[in-house]
Parts: sequence; structure tokens; C-alpha cells
Amino acid sequence: MSEYEVLWPRSARTAELVELAPRPAGLEGKRVAFIWDYLFRGDEIFPILERELRARVPGIEFVSYEAFGTTHGAGEHEVLDSFPQRFRELGVDLAISGMGC
Repeated sequence: MSEYEVLWPRSARTAELVELAPRPAGLEGKRVAFIWDYLFRGDEIFPILERELRARVPGIEFVSYEAFGTTHGAGEHEVLDSFPQRFRELGVDLAISGMGC
């Protein structure tokens, strides 16, 4: 008779759950940052999103992904760590993050 060891396929949790930021009631008058990992078509998609949102939402403003740098690669941790300060400096209310797939 053989013996088998049974293993749980999922690793132990390494991150704590955090409460999400409250969602805005609307986008009117908000400044929206575009965040991108520079991998898949953000340069095509974000201009379309901006055009369509401007047509629907009065007073909305945008900050380009170019103001932040890529969220992928060697400097991604520094870029991510800079968001709170950069958002304050640029008056960002919320962000739309696009990631390649």
C-alpha cells in the first residue's frame, strides 16, 4: 500500500485586505489620471476614453499617463509609490488604470 501526502495548492496569505476608497458620486468637475503599464494599446484606448467622457461629463479634466511613467518593469515600484504625492501635485481626484493582457 502506498502513502500520499496531501497538499493545499494555495499559498499562505501574504497581504492584508484593505478597505477600498469610496467611489465618487459622479465625474462632473473631477480630474482623472490615466495610468498605464505601456504594454497594450493604452496610447489608442485612453484618447478614445477621454473623448467619450468629455462628451458625456461636464467639466471633467484629464492627466495623461505620460505624467506618471510606466507601472510595469524595473521602475514600477517607484512609480506606484509616487502616486499619492503626484496625485496631490496634479490635483488628481481619481484614476483609470489600464494594463496590458
